[in-house]
Amino acid sequence: MALWPKEANPPATPAPASPEPLAARPAAASNAPATTTPPITPKPDLAAKPKERAEMKESVIAAGLTIEGKIAGSGHVRVAGKFKGDVQVEGNLHIDVGAKVEGQVRASEVIISGELQGNIDGARRVELQQGGVITGDVKAGSLTVAAGSRMRGQVEFGWEDSGKASATDIKGHSSAA
Repeated sequence: MALWPKEANPPATPAPASPEPLAARPAAASNAPATTTPPITPKPDLAAKPKERAEMKESVIAAGLTIEGKIAGSGHVRVAGKFKGDVQVEGNLHIDVGAKVEGQVRASEVIISGELQGNIDGARRVELQQGGVITGDVKAGSLTVAAGSRMRGQVEFGWEDSGKASATDIKGHSSAA
């Protein structure tokens, strides 16, 4: 089909000859049996699945959205809107500028540019960026706090999970017993 008026009647070109069906072709003089099905080749997306598992996908709560509930699973989560509820992911949580999360957070890495009202527990790394606000307690492997950020709560960082003491008194007896 022509796009310009000058070529309104393009020259006719002969249609390419269609290949004859596999069943109508004469058998080749090779030792391979004649088949009517094409050979099976591995699909490229099957080979990419292990790589896909290594690279976690990111779920986004867009700006302007308000969601209430619970987030749990593997993968990264980015909040640009408002979320009320607990977040427990095996990936990272990123709270964007202007976003707000109200609830308990358990994630590998937590980056806060917006506002979090709740505790962070068991994070490998927490980064409180400029303008970010945390109202709650933080327990993390490392904590980075930028100038211009705010926090109200208690902080424990630099302690390994295996180094945490159980609830024992000085004599070594469990206080729960």
